[in-house]
Amino acid sequence: MSLNITPNPCWNGLPAEMKLSIVHQLDLDDVRIFAKVSHECYQLSVPSLFRTVRIASAEALHQYASYVPKSYNRHIRHLTICTKRAKPQQSSGLASQPIRVTDALIDVLPFCKQVEHLTLNLAASLAKAVIPCFEDLSTLTSLCIDHCGDEARFPLSERLIVSIAASVPHLRHLSLDRITRSALHAPDLVGARPFVPVVKGDDDIPDHPVLGYELRLPSLLRLSTLKSLRIRDTHLGDPQWAITPVACSLQVLDLGSCCHESNDYNRLCTERIMGTIGHTVDECALNTALTAQTFTHAKPDTPRPLKKLRKVHLTPLFPVENVVDTLATLSDSPVESLAVQCHEDDVLDMCSALEDFLSLRAERGQTGFYQHLNEITVSTVSDLADALDIGVGAMRPEKSAVPEEERLSGESADAVRRLREFCRDLRLGAPGKEDSSDLSVEKAAANAARTSASAPSAVPVWESQA
Repeated sequence: MSLNITPNPCWNGLPAEMKLSIVHQLDLDDVRIFAKVSHECYQLSVPSLFRTVRIASAEALHQYASYVPKSYNRHIRHLTICTKRAKPQQSSGLASQPIRVTDALIDVLPFCKQVEHLTLNLAASLAKAVIPCFEDLSTLTSLCIDHCGDEARFPLSERLIVSIAASVPHLRHLSLDRITRSALHAPDLVGARPFVPVVKGDDDIPDHPVLGYELRLPSLLRLSTLKSLRIRDTHLGDPQWAITPVACSLQVLDLGSCCHESNDYNRLCTERIMGTIGHTVDECALNTALTAQTFTHAKPDTPRPLKKLRKVHLTPLFPVENVVDTLATLSDSPVESLAVQCHEDDVLDMCSALEDFLSLRAERGQTGFYQHLNEITVSTVSDLADALDIGVGAMRPEKSAVPEEERLSGESADAVRRLREFCRDLRLGAPGKEDSSDLSVEKAAANAARTSASAPSAVPVWESQA
């Protein structure tokens, strides 16, 4: 869009509301240009310029809190704050860093009266004084807290995070990464093997009006407004997951695994959580395998878990050897969409596993085995670190015109071709319908997120993250 930035009598005669509406329709780059025309143009541009704010470091946060007018914060809808230092840390400042960050957040958050999505990438914990700031964020529905620091030296306590989440009045979507268990709620982990980091000294976090003293991760299930819960790289071994009263109706569940524990232990934790709250889940992402034991954890007064499950995501951390068994375990669920991500080195094994699963589906077609399945999406990552932002709620990237077989080589490319031909032969359509669809191939950006799109049949779509 080209801009005529010379003010004219027609523009000057417009009411302020109409001017704001016009500016709101501009691209952000054009808004920045328009804001430089005059003082009035700048003031008209402020709502658009501050609709999305990204603060990239602790230093930037302090500058923002010190110099940006507090009134501008009321325009923020999407706010992302990272508290990593942009410059090398000085040893004299380490002890006071969390307090200074907390003070800066206290100077910013209470004025963000219309913020809807808040992401905090925290290098260290925050002081408890920050908790009340979240009580007045009545428009905040999506909260993401990611610990991006050293968990052993600067752990992020579950008591602090649960208190913050419980303080948000209308929280619907919660995403947590690398949250550290509190020694108050996990005394069995203190000094035990394998070593799992725990937080000590967080007993000063005050009791919450609703949750009381029980500021542990399972208490998140008591938040009645919560609809989506994502917990990654966090120890999920709290036995309270099985007995905590559930006040929410979770529709989306995305569970990761703890790198300090074994695959079997992580599987048991996942099964226990799903057995408790899985009866309302519509969409889930898995890092660990599931077995029939998932359903033994269900409470007697609740329906069978995963009876409403329609969308399944298998992350690159999911063990390839358990794909068929896990999908068979979910065969009673009305699954419509299956998204599978794997490492490039696992392409051969993943294609083979999908062929085994699709063969099983073809054999049991008359028994209703995955009769609702109408889409399979497969993607690759070149580095497991690329998988951190993949999962439930992501966006599908634009397609590439270059076939994936030309990007993969040797046996991996052959495996993709065989899977395409296998899908053609099976003609995977809905029962009673003929399917003429083919296996299409897509190329995605390295950290692009994605969502499923409706398709007429269960046709794998190959996307490479390279």
